[in-house]
Amino acid sequence: MERILFIVPPYIKFESFVRPAFNERVVQKRTGNYGSVLTEMPIGLISLSAYLKKNAPVEVRLLDFNVVLNKIESFNYNSFAELFFETLSAPEWKDFAPTMVGISALFAPAYYNMLDLAATARKIFPASMLMAGGGVPTNMYREMFKASDCFDAICYGEAEKPLLALVKAGDKKALLRNHLSWITREKAENNQMFQFDFIEDLDEIPFYDFSILNADDYREHSLLGLFPLEKERQKKGMPIMTSRGCPHKCCFCASHTVHGRVVRFHSLKRVREDLMRLRDEYGAQTAVFFDDHLLVNRHRAFEIVNILNELKLTSFFPSSLALYALDYKMLEALKSTGMDNLILSVESGSERVLREIMHKPLNLSIVSRVLRDCRALGIASDVSILIGLPGETKQDIEDALAFLKTLNASWFRISMATPLVGSEMLDTCLQKNFIKGDYMSCDFKRAVIGTDDFTPEYIQEKAYTMNLELNFALNTEFRLGNYATALKGFANTIQARDDHAFAYYFAAKCYKMMNQADKYDEYRSKYNAIVSQSAFWKKYAEQFALAPLV
Repeated sequence: MERILFIVPPYIKFESFVRPAFNERVVQKRTGNYGSVLTEMPIGLISLSAYLKKNAPVEVRLLDFNVVLNKIESFNYNSFAELFFETLSAPEWKDFAPTMVGISALFAPAYYNMLDLAATARKIFPASMLMAGGGVPTNMYREMFKASDCFDAICYGEAEKPLLALVKAGDKKALLRNHLSWITREKAENNQMFQFDFIEDLDEIPFYDFSILNADDYREHSLLGLFPLEKERQKKGMPIMTSRGCPHKCCFCASHTVHGRVVRFHSLKRVREDLMRLRDEYGAQTAVFFDDHLLVNRHRAFEIVNILNELKLTSFFPSSLALYALDYKMLEALKSTGMDNLILSVESGSERVLREIMHKPLNLSIVSRVLRDCRALGIASDVSILIGLPGETKQDIEDALAFLKTLNASWFRISMATPLVGSEMLDTCLQKNFIKGDYMSCDFKRAVIGTDDFTPEYIQEKAYTMNLELNFALNTEFRLGNYATALKGFANTIQARDDHAFAYYFAAKCYKMMNQADKYDEYRSKYNAIVSQSAFWKKYAEQFALAPLV
């Protein structure tokens, strides 16, 4: 029987963890402040484990280093590699003696961590077959084989069928040579083309194998915790993915390189069964949907809303929902589930950027209408924006900012355009020599694109000042007199960065408007102390002409 160990590398670079930048969330440990690490249950791996166990005699275990980083109280390592070696050398893993080790990497910051994990696993489990899969390996297999001699094979796209075939194969080397979804060094060097081996009917995949993880390990630092109005729900949410694939061709996205552009579905019967199990067996009160495009089939989406209402479950959509599909009727239906916070991937406030650069099926009139409808229905809106794309200009960014100021959004998330491996954006950047940093491990907090019109440094600064302007100086909830709601956003910011002067300043103003003098004095004092000691915050206080708090 095969013994398979799935490993998830940290989705944060070592430098970002030990020395977080000014615009990154931090967590406090006994040894200091460190970059915050999100922990979302690895849906791909728990689906893969369920599928394998259904079809073959296998034993599966999971080691998620994002969980490890969050749980350790002190960090005394000079590199992640030291942590990897110490952890994998423990009896728990050495005694398991996996015959197969699979490293799953979805996001670019995990790239170098994945290489270090491979080297560590090869030392500790020399007889095991070492594989990798996910978005990063699918798109960077050439770079991986060049950088490391540890990998036996890399899976192209989704892994259920390819890995099951490998598990069942009597001659595994022959299977790797002949299977079109398995990439080996020799096949890559020969420039062989590879193909997806998808499961078309997703109902063939059993219910998630939650037995390989501890759900409680994923709650405190989940995506829900990033959103002020969802924090109270993070201990009640469980993940679900009812479809795979997305037909759109947004230049910044690479999801299609793993899941394809044709959307495949679980049946509504299966969706209902899964939601019921999440509720009854795991105590879910919120279903957290990770579909790339849940609204691609409008009738199906309304049926899922009906199921949620029947089961008395609310919903959250961290991957956002397509704005063009969010008419009033759809928003009203979503609101009926108890959903009161919606992430909106607007991406840009420039019509030209949306149409000519992003290739996103959206126009600004739709954005304005959705925001108005959300406000009318009492749905908080969290708007995501990207700036610094190749082809975008400084004037486009200013036009976008002017439009964003017209929106009564609850919060804005301003990110720097990141050339994800497998995306059209990366191809454009490489062709035009726009990459000014290490794109192989880049994230949305550090700009790496520089064009004839702007530098990475300009984008880095512009993203931060836009955040300060939209979320603090012009905060919608404060401007509309919703001081308690505004406070949730400011408190969330303080939890992420307890030295955030603007959050203390505007929280103090909220308390003053709410006639809470003690709280006002507390936050005013904290703001004054930070600004008096920090040239960084003093600069921004002067730039935004913040009046003294008296």
